[in-house]
Amino acid sequence: MKTINGKTLKKLLISASNNLYNHYPEVDALNVFPVPDGDTGINMSLTCTSGANEIAKLEDDDLYLVAKTFSRGLLMGARGNSGVITSQIFRGFSAALEGKEKVDAVLLANAFKNGSDVAYKAVMRPVEGTILTVIRESSTSLVKKIKSGDSIEETLAFLLNEAQASLERTPELLPILKEVGVVDSGGTGLVRIIEGMYLACRGEFVERSENKAQSETLTGASSVDMGDEEFGYCTEFIMSLGPDSVKKPFSQKPFANWLNKHGNSLVVVVDEDIVKVHVHTMTPGEILNYAQQYGEFLKLKIENMTEQHHALENGANVTPHVDMVEEKKEKEAPLEEYAIIAVSSGEGINEYFKELGASFIVTGGQTMNPSSEDFVSAIKKVHAKNVFILPNNSNILMAASQACDIVSNDEINAFVIPSKTIPQGIVACFNFDAELSAQENFRNMKASLKNVKSGEITFSIRDCEIKGVKILKDDFIGIFEKDIICGMKDKFDCLEYLVDNMLDDESFLLTIFVGEGVKREDVVPTKNKIQEKYPDLNIEIKDGKQPVYSFLISIE
Repeated sequence: MKTINGKTLKKLLISASNNLYNHYPEVDALNVFPVPDGDTGINMSLTCTSGANEIAKLEDDDLYLVAKTFSRGLLMGARGNSGVITSQIFRGFSAALEGKEKVDAVLLANAFKNGSDVAYKAVMRPVEGTILTVIRESSTSLVKKIKSGDSIEETLAFLLNEAQASLERTPELLPILKEVGVVDSGGTGLVRIIEGMYLACRGEFVERSENKAQSETLTGASSVDMGDEEFGYCTEFIMSLGPDSVKKPFSQKPFANWLNKHGNSLVVVVDEDIVKVHVHTMTPGEILNYAQQYGEFLKLKIENMTEQHHALENGANVTPHVDMVEEKKEKEAPLEEYAIIAVSSGEGINEYFKELGASFIVTGGQTMNPSSEDFVSAIKKVHAKNVFILPNNSNILMAASQACDIVSNDEINAFVIPSKTIPQGIVACFNFDAELSAQENFRNMKASLKNVKSGEITFSIRDCEIKGVKILKDDFIGIFEKDIICGMKDKFDCLEYLVDNMLDDESFLLTIFVGEGVKREDVVPTKNKIQEKYPDLNIEIKDGKQPVYSFLISIE
């Protein structure tokens, strides 16, 4: 075909999203560190799914509207740095189509090149050997190669080949990739996106494969091609857990995973012994029967969204449903002066942030990178003039910054304190002072990040050697800032070794956050050993209850 219209572009983009989803585990597996939370594939897939869901609902086939709607969906659903960069690529792509009714080969090539330009501008310090390199090299070659009259199939085939070739070169540009023996994960995700578009263009539309064990990793993802399930029943309830004598023990992750398999638009909020749920499903009875195993309902609401939709189509006046789970603020209520939003995962760490003055906790971290829309929602909920966001993870910074750009207006100033670890976020909270101006707080909180050292201990998912450190599968890994410094069979030996390598003459306070599956009392012997070696060091042990990481270490 020589040109494509909006209807065909929609098909290509949904096929791209499905293809990425079908291959996200292989993208995750390319994580450089052998830690159990490689999440580039998940993040990019959730980002693209957000965009695909938006255009799947779009009834208008206007070319630019399709591209713009897809871009907006990616923007709001962007997770992780690779997800944000992907959203920026398609932001530039869609901008190039403004005012156009059809796309020919030359315009398509220029659209991808514009996507590359916009993505580079969005990254303060672009790193070569990444997704940025793959889109730049492939789109630049494409613009030089494609000429008027070439087919769309030829254009996408050439782009795919160039992207694959660029991906193979990434280890030569980024030494750590060469050392570990992998290509860039974000670039791999981009290749799968282009591949999905190419396959659809040649009549091989990629369907979304549901034969995957995605429940552990893609909580929150929903199928693009849903048919009537796009409506179904809005099912919401507030449930009191227990009593344990007659109800099953409750665990949030498997509970949410089961619900996600039977619906979409899932929100699960746990507050002590109260669970609030919002889910769209075709089988509300199954949802309620499953949930009642864990407690009894305090409030319950089910609305038939399909009937509402049909009524609206026929011109009837229908009162839109309002989510019970959604926190509400009176529009007339005055804005608070300040609010702090912290990203955290782990019941103990969440509570600690609240004690330090955090107004709102966005659940997330490794494996659970919040989207830009999650931050936009949080900013609205705290209802404050000046909002400080603590991402507490380097892979969340871009999504948080993107959210600040989205909500920026005369009433709200949103600031991202570039905290890359939980300890940095905690220190930043300590340095907030309600008596100071917003700019003074921003400077002080940001400056405080350099006053803390961060370490973490998790386990290895494969054998490898990084910077001379040999690690075997299932070893415990000690990570100091961004470097793996040890791999050991025993988590407590690993903890002691890591702390020894983090301490210096100026260190005065060591805080150890104990994760899920580790008993606080079992850490005491290691604490005593450290105290004997460093008698002047103050040592605190806190129940962080964070997943995946046995210990998080903070040294001030």
